[in-house]
Amino acid sequence: MSWKTYLEKAQPRFLDELIEFLKIPSISTSPAHSGDVRRAVEWTENRVKQAGFDDTQIFETGGHPVLFAQWLNAPSAPTVLIYGHCDVQPIDPLALWETPPFEPTIRDGRIYARGASDMKTSVLTAVIACEAWLKAEGRLPVNVKLLIEAEEEIGSPNLESFVAAHKDLLACDLVISADSGQSDKGPELPYGVRGLVGMQIDVRSAKTDLHSGSGGGIAPNSIHTLVELLASMRAADGTILVDGFYDDVIDLDEAERKRIAANDNVAEFVQYAGIKGTIGEPAYTPAERGVARPTLEINGIWGGFQEDGVKTVIPAEAHAKITCRLVPGQTPDQIFERVKGHILKHASPLVECTVTRLPGSAFPYLLPLDHPGAQASIRALKRVYNGQEPVLTRSGGTVPFLGIMNRLLGVHTISYGFSGDHENIHAPNEFFKLKNFPLGQEGFCILFEELANQ
Repeated sequence: MSWKTYLEKAQPRFLDELIEFLKIPSISTSPAHSGDVRRAVEWTENRVKQAGFDDTQIFETGGHPVLFAQWLNAPSAPTVLIYGHCDVQPIDPLALWETPPFEPTIRDGRIYARGASDMKTSVLTAVIACEAWLKAEGRLPVNVKLLIEAEEEIGSPNLESFVAAHKDLLACDLVISADSGQSDKGPELPYGVRGLVGMQIDVRSAKTDLHSGSGGGIAPNSIHTLVELLASMRAADGTILVDGFYDDVIDLDEAERKRIAANDNVAEFVQYAGIKGTIGEPAYTPAERGVARPTLEINGIWGGFQEDGVKTVIPAEAHAKITCRLVPGQTPDQIFERVKGHILKHASPLVECTVTRLPGSAFPYLLPLDHPGAQASIRALKRVYNGQEPVLTRSGGTVPFLGIMNRLLGVHTISYGFSGDHENIHAPNEFFKLKNFPLGQEGFCILFEELANQ
């Protein structure tokens, strides 16, 4: 029996397993669900053993556990490490879900559940491909290591220290990140992601809230101060005004700009998002700004009276959270210090202002397109999509693991997954298009062949 026949016969079982996996509410940001996160890791370990891996181990970290497994019985073949995560985002607002987020529901060729697209289906897809080779062919064409974490949705705070402590265990020739997807229009090879650094600004203007009658016009207002600080960091056209913010950015060459222009889907995004237009640096196109330029975004702001009606106070405290997406040339430490310096320089001397770095930093990452792994994945995708050439894309998002493996182990990562466009990732009614489930299984099986033959 070939691996392809094996896949065809076992699809009903695979779908049942996917439903079982999606039922686990592995919300990594919630302490109340820490047991469920562990259960998802243990479920994955059992499924990996069922696939034919006899060397598995769950490692403890400072937070949620990590699963490692390996099959190393192809001595002359390269070793690839497949990365994924089994944690999911919170489900709020629950009222917007048409069906309960942890009761997987199939309708219109889609399976709806939290984690369906991001990324339990992709984790299972990669494991199934390994199983098909091992059960049908008796061996894999390459050596395979699996690393499944459970903290990606909270910025992978313990992943870097885990990799640093287990370099020999994780040593490989190439990493495959299954945390990726394909366009509904055809195959894509994502070759770059942005980095990330976050911080919180806390402003205190008095020891307590003050009456706006006795203090109005006299006492500093923490919210006014915070708003002025935030406004000082960006020009009206979206250019970031923090000193040195752009100094180390590696600018786009003409070939890169052409690749980005060839995959310009901003008009589609504008319609999907329901926004009236785009903003950003005038010297760059919206497509370039969306994937290859750094950002500074206010993610949350709070302070003062929040309930219905009026309360005439001058708030003593105000707070904001900021994240910056980073591009090649920038580092999380560097950008944090520059933004912090700007905030402290521009803060009023009449208030106390502190800037605290938030967990979950990540370095930007670009895969060289002439790398053998990139070329193997291009060949594999052409086979999966009947000769259609993959579009080469950069992502505006962040996958911390890519930069970690490149910096600590000196290996490159190909992003190779089969989630689809606009599947409500991180939003209510997340789903996965079920036509891509067997397609992804076949895609991983073919990729193993191409990596062995390079």
